[in-house]
Amino acid sequence: MVSEGAAGRRTRTLRAEVALNSLTDGPDSPERLRRVLEQALVFAGATLAAVYEPGKDGDLLCLVESAGVPRTVYGLRDSYALSGGSPLAEAQRTGRPVWIGPEELAACADARRAPARDCHLAVLPAHGDDGRACLLAVSEDTGGFDDEDRKCLELIADAVVCPAPSVAAEGEELRSNAFTLAMDTGRVEVGDGILELFGLSRAEFDGKVETLLGLTVPEDLPSLMSVVEADHMSIGDRELEFRVLQPTGPPKWLRLRGRLLPGGEGYPTRLVGTVADASTLRSDVTDVARIQRLATALASAGTVRDVSQAVVSALRTPLGADRIALAELEGDRLVVTVLDPPEPESWPELWRLEWRSEWPDAPVRAMPTLAAALREGRAQIWPAGTALEPALAEVGPGGLAVLPLSAAGRMAGACLIGWDTPHDFGPDERALLTASAGLAGQALMRAHAFDAEHELVGMLQRQLLPRRLPKLPGAVAVARYLPSTAGLELGGDWYDVIPLPDNHVALIIGDVQGHSAGAATLMGQMRTALRAYAVEGHPPDVVVSHANRLLMDMETDLFATCAYVDLDMEEGTAWCVRAGHLPPVLRHPDGSTEIVEADGGPPLGVMAQADFPMFPLGLRPGTLIALTTDGLVESAEADIDEGMDRFAHELAVSDPAHLGLVADALLGNARRGDDVALLLLRYDGMASRPLRESWTVWRVPQAVGHARRFTRRTLRTWEVPADALDTALLVVSELVTNALVHTDGRVRLDLTLVNHRLRFAVADASPRTPAKPTSIGWEATGGRGILLVEAVSAAWGSVPVSGGKQVWSEIALDT
Repeated sequence: MVSEGAAGRRTRTLRAEVALNSLTDGPDSPERLRRVLEQALVFAGATLAAVYEPGKDGDLLCLVESAGVPRTVYGLRDSYALSGGSPLAEAQRTGRPVWIGPEELAACADARRAPARDCHLAVLPAHGDDGRACLLAVSEDTGGFDDEDRKCLELIADAVVCPAPSVAAEGEELRSNAFTLAMDTGRVEVGDGILELFGLSRAEFDGKVETLLGLTVPEDLPSLMSVVEADHMSIGDRELEFRVLQPTGPPKWLRLRGRLLPGGEGYPTRLVGTVADASTLRSDVTDVARIQRLATALASAGTVRDVSQAVVSALRTPLGADRIALAELEGDRLVVTVLDPPEPESWPELWRLEWRSEWPDAPVRAMPTLAAALREGRAQIWPAGTALEPALAEVGPGGLAVLPLSAAGRMAGACLIGWDTPHDFGPDERALLTASAGLAGQALMRAHAFDAEHELVGMLQRQLLPRRLPKLPGAVAVARYLPSTAGLELGGDWYDVIPLPDNHVALIIGDVQGHSAGAATLMGQMRTALRAYAVEGHPPDVVVSHANRLLMDMETDLFATCAYVDLDMEEGTAWCVRAGHLPPVLRHPDGSTEIVEADGGPPLGVMAQADFPMFPLGLRPGTLIALTTDGLVESAEADIDEGMDRFAHELAVSDPAHLGLVADALLGNARRGDDVALLLLRYDGMASRPLRESWTVWRVPQAVGHARRFTRRTLRTWEVPADALDTALLVVSELVTNALVHTDGRVRLDLTLVNHRLRFAVADASPRTPAKPTSIGWEATGGRGILLVEAVSAAWGSVPVSGGKQVWSEIALDT
């Protein structure tokens, strides 16, 4: 068993002392200082350890080296003023340790950038070159640093000796494997050993960092560029391996360790470090170094799956394990997040029976030994031959380690590591397992909170978009939305499909600037406004103009782009308006595609008096209309024109018969740095076109009679049965009379016959909806018209249209 009881805690200080003595026998070097700091991760329960010492000007305490979680996670800076109120300055001035809890840390003037999570800070005076350096340690344990932790930190502070800078002064020669890079010019000075590793002579090297980068394997360039770009650097914790090309044979692996030194007045920022042959260093990698690498990997792991994969990658190969499983604790169940190897046949039979989808639910009820380890919260190891229940014994017949992953007093999950052949658990390996369990538990708890917040953000985003698309006459539409994976902020992309009167359909896609709650709120407002203007019956350019004026009146700093298409399903024609948005892409029935480039207006919310010209889209049955946002077609690697060409090509090779599969394929290679919205509509044409006629009702004494005569003549032409004709004439009489008596201006009568259903619609200039009377006396001379319409109609109602309303009634014909 690896857990530390009372006796284990009494010996922890002694073990730390032995480890530090073995490290301090060698010469001073950055590698030795890092190894000393790593002991704080193992013996003092720290998640970060760092050393600060006075800079050249003596006014600042500057970061020299760090180990564990990157300092930026806790808001720690590169330097602190000696005269300031930081814990580092206080410890340096007084020569006494400073121990700070979460409350004091939150109130500290120099901790404004500290994270929301609770943590404890310790600062101890250390030796350094002139006796003025400080050791800083951070713990996320709820109890902070206990007595044994503090004793271990005091031993580590005594062992801290800051190495002399490895960079040569002006006119001096660099060490063989050292380099210094001026970040502003890209000029690099290197030792002879580095030139030999790159296969260059001193005469061949021109002093440019690009020359060295040009000799590396292309696949390794992105990681190297992240080191030589100053804005991505973290002082003291940059280490990576890369390959250089050889004249013959495979590439050579090299390891770079670097530190970014801030430049003073008149001096550029410099990257200093060493480059060595990785093959000579791999055997020297310790378990403590693996802990640091695990901590670094976990610091950048955002989701539970990311944390699980980082733990598996960091432990399985170094431990030589045959299988490893990591599971999250949900209630009384362990939900597996990663298995390695992933094949079901590699795991016990009971696990295979519990396989649900990608992974099984770990059967805790059948593993009481595991349940006991989780209750105790202590890591346990069982060597080969230990009598265990089959579900555990078959995981590691040669040895099994169970690491409960706890953080902040809660159990987050468990990690199971198994070996097939008898495995010897040495002291260093036990320490590695214990430290790894603590780091993984904290990371898993943070990732669980991240996943929960990400799910909440996704739910809010989905609530702002249509739940489902309507069924359309003569067309099929599908839509897809992918939120950005960068951060947890809400996006502003949206889409909408709006059925309109007379078998028209409005397609809208848009994008509000930025990613924030404000952008998402504005997106919801714009979607609602455009839908309202469209339903009122305005043409596309008027709809977009109204939305532009509305956004200008909101006095927001954000703007929005959109594309609006009004499609006439009967005629197969469409009109489009663009407001700073990408053009629609048409896929014609013969498979050719067309990016409809036409003049558009500016984005919404930019200019109050803006023109939004309409342009036509020619459609034939089988034509596919595709609208998307820039997140699908624009990236750092390709501009928008290249992305649109690629989008059109992918549309051309797709099969429009399966529109959902087309949408999924188009999103398959989406770069998730931005939100993506996609709207596709396939126009098939209407199977039966409605019959329509209209009549303008003039305000003359015989206006109602004229409307009845027009209706009778039209319905006879349509061969409407005689028994429905009287009902139709009654409805027309009442609707037209109501409009003439209670409104002013133009009145229009529209007749429609489709699918054995007659529709009468009377439009007028008044926005007031006709009111149905609650009661009518015998002496009343009016008010019965709407009651009659309601009595004889299968359905009736009133809808607003541009500048007024439309009252309609439908009558079902006998088939």
